Amino acid sequence: MAYSTERLLYIFFKTDGNCHICHGVLTFHNYGLPYARGGWEVEHSVPRARGGTDRLNNLLPAHVSCNRRKRDGSTWQARALHGKTRAPYSREKKAQIRGNNTVHGLTAGAVAGGLVAGPAGVLVGAVVGGIFGHSVRVPK
Repeated sequence: MAYSTERLLYIFFKTDGNCHICHGVLTFHNYGLPYARGGWEVEHSVPRARGGTDRLNNLLPAHVSCNRRKRDGSTWQARALHGKTRAPYSREKKAQIRGNNTVHGLTAGAVAGGLVAGPAGVLVGAVVGGIFGHSVRVPK
């Protein structure tokens, strides 16, 4: 099936440009090029052979080799071969997680600082906690 550039962009960025099976890096311009570095194609999470559709929620980017190796098997089994349990997060989801980590760090730091050093410790603890929370690594 031929996909429009807009649809390909949407599918590509659902996983922030990573293969949803092995989490490796993809190259947008290498769409459909099996031997190019980062070559990828649209993969049906539920294969059409098993009743899958061409709806966007069923389409994910995958290396050509990962997709071909999966064949009509399950996405769960294909990811398990690489030690993965889910698709990579989108850029928006990563930003949301980072924001939540920052808020939780601010809160924990303020509480800890207040318990240790009183009112002045609240401010210092919140700043340190916010920095720490924001710097926590967000998974792919």
